[in-house]
Amino acid sequence: MRNPLQEQLLKAGLVKKGKVAEVVREQAKQRQGKAPAAANPAQVDAKQLQAERAERDRALAAERTAQAHANELRAQIRQIVETNKVKREGELDYRFTDKDKIKSVLVNETLRAQLAKGILVIARHDDGYELLPRAAAEKIYARDAAMIVLDHARDSVAVADSDDEYYKQFQVPDDLTW
Repeated sequence: MRNPLQEQLLKAGLVKKGKVAEVVREQAKQRQGKAPAAANPAQVDAKQLQAERAERDRALAAERTAQAHANELRAQIRQIVETNKVKREGELDYRFTDKDKIKSVLVNETLRAQLAKGILVIARHDDGYELLPRAAAEKIYARDAAMIVLDHARDSVAVADSDDEYYKQFQVPDDLTW
């Protein structure tokens, strides 16, 4: 049902019939209450709380997953150390630094030579230290490099590279004899 103003505008040719019909439909919807209702503040608060809880749950789940992964890596490292540790024997103190502190382990002459060459490494284990062969140390490096306290093979490579770069600037004559 059109109002008289709409009829006059339609007769004068100022509006099209389709546009008038569209306006009539919108007015009918508004009168019948089919227009989208305004959001209830209680519903908005409930949705916001639900979203916050979901985000918190996701964060907790991610933290639990990370903690479980870290525990699994520690267990793997502990197992590698237990199965591959070298029996320590001897009366020589082999001193090394762990962070800021000087620590020592008792070794014999052959173990000391192997440590110096980098065949053996010293790894942190529970409250003490254990000697491990290079293959086991590589497995531990893959999981957590901080567990290896002393590794002369890796340390010497880094020092040698920096020394080589420094000494390249000095020319040594080929015919030098002592």
